[in-house]
Parts: sequence; C-alpha cells; structure tokens
Amino acid sequence: MHIDILTLLPEAFTYLNYSILQRAQAAGLVDIRLHHLREYATGKHRVTDEPPFGGGGGMVLKPEPIFTAVESILDDGVSNTSIAHPIILMTPQGRPFTQTIAQELAGYERLLLICGRYEGVDERVRQHLMTDEISIGDYVLTGGELAAMVVVDAVVRLLPGALGAEGAAETDSHATGLLEGPHYTKPANFRGWDVPAVLRSGHAGQIARWRRQEALRRTWERRPDMLVTAVLSEEDKWFLGQLAADGNR
Repeated sequence: MHIDILTLLPEAFTYLNYSILQRAQAAGLVDIRLHHLREYATGKHRVTDEPPFGGGGGMVLKPEPIFTAVESILDDGVSNTSIAHPIILMTPQGRPFTQTIAQELAGYERLLLICGRYEGVDERVRQHLMTDEISIGDYVLTGGELAAMVVVDAVVRLLPGALGAEGAAETDSHATGLLEGPHYTKPANFRGWDVPAVLRSGHAGQIARWRRQEALRRTWERRPDMLVTAVLSEEDKWFLGQLAADGNR
C-alpha cells in the first residue's frame, strides 16, 4: 500500500517512525510519504492561505496549491494513474471514522490524505477534488495532522503481516461488531486479585466461550448501541437475555 499525506506540518508526523507503523514500512507493507503543501505554492512567499471572501475570522487554504500538489503527487508513477485513488480531506465535517471505514480503506492500493487547517479549505477543493471527507470525532482540532495519523494507524494495522500474527486484528474491539473483552497476563495473582481460572485451564473451547461472553458483557455494559447491528448467534442472544434479566432484578 502507498499512503501520501499533504500537510503544512510534515514535522508533526514523527509518530509514523515508531512501533507497528515503523515495522510495516521497514517490511515493505506500506510506503508513507509526506508532502509539504507550501512547496506547491507559488510566489516569493509561497502563500497557502488567504482571508475568506465576505469577511470573518481565520484563514482559508487556497485551492491552487492543493490542486497542484494532488495532481503532482498522483502523477509520480508510483501506481497506475488510471485507477481512482481516494483523495480524503481530514475535516470535522466528514463522515465519522469507524473500523468499517478503516477496513474499506485498507483495501485500496493507494490513499491520499489532505490535512485541513485554519478555517478549512476553499470549497472548490471539496467540490472538484475530494473523493471523501473523514472526521475522527465531533470536536475541532487545530489541524488535520492528528486525524490523519489516526486513520493511517487504523488502516496500516489491518494490512496482512502488519501485526505479525495472522488474523490478530480480527478480534480487536469493533472488528467483530463488539467491544473486546478483558485480558490478563502474569502474575496469576496480583495483590490478591486472581486471573479467571478458565484462562489458566488450557481448555480452548471454554476459553473461547468465556471470551465471547465477556465481549458481549462489556459491549452490553458500555456500548449497547453496538448490539443492534452486531451479528449474534442464538447462544449470544440467550447470554444477553440472561444479562438483561440479572440487571432487572
């Protein structure tokens, strides 16, 4: 996979050099390239933003450098330019980012993320250049850099081999439509608190059943809205019915 990020603050992306993201790049699973928006601006001062027409506070990113940058980036010969690559603006006005969207994006060979800043971008960028707009939450950040890193992290860890163990991402919270259940590690007893006996039993079937039920329990307690769309077996439904019955006593 190839990921391009267009930003006014390329120095903010040091996070990409650590942990899973660093290993995925070293293994050739993903090629992440940062592009400084100011390098695509013209004029002596390479201006990338101007005050908005009609007045008002703040500055707006100009359309010319963004169009020039995107056209140059996607014409670099890295991949087939006849294939439509997602061009995504990171903005609080975008569709809410979810694990499902991360899985969707992981299926592309190339992504281009544009980090909004100031009051946003000229509307003509939205109308004539973007193919998607993504928000990581109902709040406003100073710029799209943090949001872009969130998207990159969530997408890259879904690439085959990124986590080492095959299928490791398949049991993460939200990957199955449920929150993930609790985890324990050594020591078996810490300050008088024991690891559940079933996890030390060595019985794979019982462990799998316990983990499924704990995932259901945690989702029921913390995010019951997720159960509306989760794929549930008859056993799952029976267990949730028992939780509801116990909760009403």
